[in-house]
Amino acid sequence: MKFQTEVVVHGVKESEGTIEGRAYSSTTFHCEVDLSENSAGRSIGRATRPFKLGDAREYDKWAHLGASLPIKAMATFEMAAGAQDATKLKLVDIKPVERAASKAA
Repeated sequence: MKFQTEVVVHGVKESEGTIEGRAYSSTTFHCEVDLSENSAGRSIGRATRPFKLGDAREYDKWAHLGASLPIKAMATFEMAAGAQDATKLKLVDIKPVERAASKAA
């Protein structure tokens, strides 16, 4: 199941290279999430979590926004069942929204 939501992107990291003859390439978006309470105690505030998307070329689409971070973005996630009762979220698309708003002003 796919759904869209607005997120706050705090960082974007490119990763590309070769390890033991195997090439790798990805971009990781560090998006803001709520801290959840658990059996160990209460919590307040927000943290960031990494979500990978595409290859290292995705970074190039965001490089010019570095000075604007953190920035709001519209993200599309795919939600699927994980092991046991867990749910997995996979980032499948993300686009900045603040640049469009600043042009209109």
